[in-house]
Amino acid sequence: MEFSARSGDTGEPCDLVTVPARQGLEAVDILRRGATPAVGPVLHDGPCDTLGFLVPPGTAEEWDVPGSACTQTNGRGLRIPAEPPVTGSDWLLPPDTAGPVTDPAVLREALGEAARLIEAADRCS
Repeated sequence: MEFSARSGDTGEPCDLVTVPARQGLEAVDILRRGATPAVGPVLHDGPCDTLGFLVPPGTAEEWDVPGSACTQTNGRGLRIPAEPPVTGSDWLLPPDTAGPVTDPAVLREALGEAARLIEAADRCS
């Protein structure tokens, strides 16, 4: 998922964590069910079958979750856009209906739990 700025971007700076759609959807459910819903804007890139979680700038420097990637955007003027910044993508959770960017520590935990749930489900199939 390539994250690119558009001229109308006015939101907060962010990095982008990209994961396979199946794991990302599980993580979104986990984050939304928490005591305090903790998920920010999420992109769905249908052609690539991925989800992108907007996270605080600088997250890419420390990101080490297997099966995911974090694109550093800080310093390039990228902001949370009103429109999906990726051709062929759409917002799963748009900026105007989601919270602020997703906390990377909370996302890391949710992605780990999602991976365990998927692995368990696949073993039962």
